[in-house]
Amino acid sequence: MAKSENFTSGGEKEQDETLSLEREILDRLRQGREQMLTQIRQVIVGQDEVIEALMISLFAGGHSLITGAPGLAKTLLIRTIARILDLKFRRIQFTPDLMPADVTGTEIIDEDRVGGHRQLRFIPGPLFTHVLLADEINRTPPKTQAALLEAMEERQVTVGGQTRLLEPPFYVFATQNPIELEGTYPLPEAQLDRFMFNIHINYLDEDQELAVASRTTGLAEKEVQVVFTGEDMLDFARLVRLVPVAEPVARYAVRLVQTSRPENGSAPPFVRDWVNWGAGTRGTQNLLLGGKARALLRGRLHVSCADIKALAPAVLRHRILTNFRAEADHVDAEEIVSRLLEVVPEPRSDLD
Repeated sequence: MAKSENFTSGGEKEQDETLSLEREILDRLRQGREQMLTQIRQVIVGQDEVIEALMISLFAGGHSLITGAPGLAKTLLIRTIARILDLKFRRIQFTPDLMPADVTGTEIIDEDRVGGHRQLRFIPGPLFTHVLLADEINRTPPKTQAALLEAMEERQVTVGGQTRLLEPPFYVFATQNPIELEGTYPLPEAQLDRFMFNIHINYLDEDQELAVASRTTGLAEKEVQVVFTGEDMLDFARLVRLVPVAEPVARYAVRLVQTSRPENGSAPPFVRDWVNWGAGTRGTQNLLLGGKARALLRGRLHVSCADIKALAPAVLRHRILTNFRAEADHVDAEEIVSRLLEVVPEPRSDLD
């Protein structure tokens, strides 16, 4: 009996310590969130929605595809975030002649000049970093694009039959230019599905563009301070997964995704007319995971339908494959997601 009491007491103590640690991590996140935004604002003007989406992706441990015209500070934004998080940053300029080994690394033959022995030595590629910027990822052939698949999904790289783990945390941020399509290779669905978000970045308004022009044509260069570390980001990613989601909210996310599939019985007529393939299960997973991160960043400990609706365009726009009829009717995935948000009803018991 005494042993049982001691075991229970020890378990309760361990649980209290775990809860205390979680509260400490939560306090650290809440205090550092505003500091992180302040540091980003010293370098980046405007783009509030883009910055929020990137922060949600980071805290959830996901990868993001950023779509926008050249000159909108995509590279500067990602490099700034890496500096604020004190993470190793590497940038790959994807080109048609880039080979998979240029991304993952390669093995070379080393010769011992004294003994004359030869052995293979692995030279790590730019993929071995914390934050990887895959610039203009759609300019390289599918074979090289696929070099990222294993790293994005399993955080590891296999070269020469040997698997090498990537040091956590590991994030891939890829950019693509939607304007110039000549000489590009559209990302296959399997590649697109690995990205948590497809974030659209747009032009600034007049005042914001004036601020950028004034700031970037002078001599002063803004320095940013480290707010979080890699260990912090790993703690935050674990904390995000502990945020509860009520069943009605989770079902709302599931129905949004399932309704995007034309073969689903609940799909509305416009989905059957315009969609070839709808979003898969990763769409549901990323809606819920992103919703958890968004809730935490906004000071809540539960996910609401408002979180799901806010993230639906970024999560679903690259997971819905339209057909020729949609192209003829000038309908894109963005409009289909917007219509889905109108026709899929929210649960009455939402926690807003």
